[in-house]
Amino acid sequence: MAIQTNNLRRLLHTVEALSELGPALTAEREFSETSRLMLSAVMEAAGAREGALFLFSEKPAVLTSTTALGFALMPDPAFIPLLPKHVHALTAARGPIVLNSSTYSVFLSSNGNVAPELFKCLAPLKAGGRLAGVIGLGRRPGEALYEDSELDALELLCSYVALAVQNHALTQTIAQRVSENLRLMASLHGFYDNALEAFASAIDVKHVNIHGHSLRVGRYAAAIGDAMGMDPNEVASLRSAGYLHDIGKVAVDRRLFGKTSALDPDEFREMADHTTVGHQIVRSVTFPWPRIPETVRWHHERSDGSGYPDKLMQEEVPLSVRIIGVADSFDAMTTVRPYRAPLSIGSALSDLVRLAPEKFDPNVVQALLIQVRRDAVGSSRTPLLEGTSVNIAAADIDHLAATLQHKVSRGKIISI
Repeated sequence: MAIQTNNLRRLLHTVEALSELGPALTAEREFSETSRLMLSAVMEAAGAREGALFLFSEKPAVLTSTTALGFALMPDPAFIPLLPKHVHALTAARGPIVLNSSTYSVFLSSNGNVAPELFKCLAPLKAGGRLAGVIGLGRRPGEALYEDSELDALELLCSYVALAVQNHALTQTIAQRVSENLRLMASLHGFYDNALEAFASAIDVKHVNIHGHSLRVGRYAAAIGDAMGMDPNEVASLRSAGYLHDIGKVAVDRRLFGKTSALDPDEFREMADHTTVGHQIVRSVTFPWPRIPETVRWHHERSDGSGYPDKLMQEEVPLSVRIIGVADSFDAMTTVRPYRAPLSIGSALSDLVRLAPEKFDPNVVQALLIQVRRDAVGSSRTPLLEGTSVNIAAADIDHLAATLQHKVSRGKIISI
């Protein structure tokens, strides 16, 4: 389990590196400074002590270093001439390459001013299928090998470092550069979301009955925020918080997830600790959205103070946390668990209405009703409940909404 936790921490550092790379890649600064920032982020994500960033020029074919960190003996600049076979091998590589005595000559020549043997791993930087450069990584602490988790982190980051290197290499007009930078930023935000989706899937892997749970909670939370009129950045924050809300479960004993009877007090305490463990994992990570750590810690808090771990009440619970709490509970109710069969959509919504406002924010529940109703009437929007039969009529959802409104307004009913 320590290995899995370390891998998840490594992926979190990779996601953090992505958030740092966005401003670095598009800021108005000297490329030498940008390349140093990019290389540092890549080395941190891969756990490397030594690294160098090389630019590739085609005529003649040569790699020339633009920055190097950690090497005791590295010429400035370092250059490595390449034969056509080296260029082909680097361009054809599908990801980072762990080097050994039999592969150095496949990818690098020994005719430059730096020995290929200094590098233990190569990450080709390709943009549009063309080689733009190479990141060469040296030793890791304790002479550790580069494992799959480090190679995955490299692959995530290097696609976007390649865009910056390619952008630097192109001679562009001011208008072209602005356009390219805007497209680059858009791709980074999209990739950040994709990286967190992959991370959400990794969180749920311990329990076959909750596969997809974190992804669904992220999707439900974003839909609720959208129905409440939140701006796109707030909606993106909710989706990311939903993806990460259960990260602390990586530290929970796997056997508890399959138990068919009620947890005893010690087991419940261990399960409940996933909120504080998760908070410890994410609190040191710099996200674009500052509320993710508190959401991870408090997503089991309830308005009446019956939740955990801090027994918060009413307005002490931030709105983003209340939204994740409803999204999390709704998915838990409507999916199979070892101790019970799933509730129908209608039964789950009825329970949420029944428990508002004592435990759940009625405005959040109302927003969920709005989104489920859109599914029920066949809205042209992307369905909230993808792949799930919406077994409740729009009229029944309207009745639940009216009941909820009656509860919180003492008889003043407002239809949705």
